[in-house]
Amino acid sequence: MDERNTGRVLVVGMGISGIATATRLHRAGWTPVLIERAPARRSGGHFIALFGAGQAAARRLGVLDAIHDRNPWKPNIELDRDSTRYPGLSFADFPGRPWMLLRGDVEKGVFSALPEDVEVRYSTVPTAIEQDAAGVDVTLLDTAAGTSVTERFDLVVGADGLRSTVRSLVFGPHDEYLHRLGYIVAAFHYPGTPAGLAPGEGANMLEPGRCMSVFAFADHDPTILLSYRTEDVDAEFAEPPVDRIRAVFGDKPFGRTLGDVLDVMANTEELLFDSVEQVRMDSWHRGRVVLIGDAAWCVTLYAGMGASTGLAAADLLGVLLERHPGDLATALREWEGALRPYLDRYQRSATEDRQIFLVDKQWQINLRRLVFRFGASRFGRSRLGRLLRDKVTPNTAAKDVDIVGVILGETRAPGPAEGDIVARSA
Repeated sequence: MDERNTGRVLVVGMGISGIATATRLHRAGWTPVLIERAPARRSGGHFIALFGAGQAAARRLGVLDAIHDRNPWKPNIELDRDSTRYPGLSFADFPGRPWMLLRGDVEKGVFSALPEDVEVRYSTVPTAIEQDAAGVDVTLLDTAAGTSVTERFDLVVGADGLRSTVRSLVFGPHDEYLHRLGYIVAAFHYPGTPAGLAPGEGANMLEPGRCMSVFAFADHDPTILLSYRTEDVDAEFAEPPVDRIRAVFGDKPFGRTLGDVLDVMANTEELLFDSVEQVRMDSWHRGRVVLIGDAAWCVTLYAGMGASTGLAAADLLGVLLERHPGDLATALREWEGALRPYLDRYQRSATEDRQIFLVDKQWQINLRRLVFRFGASRFGRSRLGRLLRDKVTPNTAAKDVDIVGVILGETRAPGPAEGDIVARSA
């Protein structure tokens, strides 16, 4: 590795974090090799929100113009199984008005900026990682050809998701780092419009400990999210997902909209069904191996900051490698130290933000409907906006910060809502 702190870097995982990292490190003078276990670049993915932090990071990476907001800008509704409708809350109501889009939209955007000379290998996974003071030897398996090769790298970046292979090979088994929150999620694309809703109309059906959400888009079919609390996560995988979800919601008639959603779900080919888990680690780097994105900190979909933090972390990694030529240890230490206060905040916020999608008690649902009904009036809208800003979503301000800009002193310091972050990241 030369004195500019550049060299050959292996980036494992071709999601948002991985592609963004390969792009940014190439700009910093590194030679990335990007590997992906799938046989081709994935184009799917379900609903995500891109808050201000993510938009700022995408702008810094030069990919914001390749991504567009799919927010339908229509009021959301809440509904019961008998199709009774109530005023609801949409992402357009949040302070900062986050973008609504698909995970694949962001992946496509960052991929469009990936330089053509970056080597990409599909159907490839690491099976062994051994490092010394001068570099990292990685054994790579081509799962299509069934052949292996061991290559030398100056840096390895694990961007391979919640159940990261890089993390298990270098840091230890999954059960040391995965923390279950006690919830299950199921998500899929609905072709067209669910029964009882208008095109572009989003909806939430809330019941104690379970919910169905329809995330509508302006120019794409909606994403359906079903989530529920469980006391035994492992038991949820003992039968087919569709059967399990029908059992969870089956204590009373499904009704028009939920029944339609469950019928379509039974025939979908791409159903995400998984437990909600966070990754909690004392350190995200070890020697010349560093984790990024869900592999390092998975904040969960409830926090809604996975894409945003992946983009910001990729950009900051490139910045600090440029700032500390020839000193990889310092670059990685400062990278983690600067990011961790933000990620700690987002992880803590997941429990509070979960209540946007799923609540525990019927009285909470009743109170929510009362507040939203009040907010539907002209006078109530301004008061509801203040409530959302100051009480219901106190974490939103932290999600709109230009993380890299603040760390580098290029943009304004956050306001009082993020004061704890400023103090710990200064």
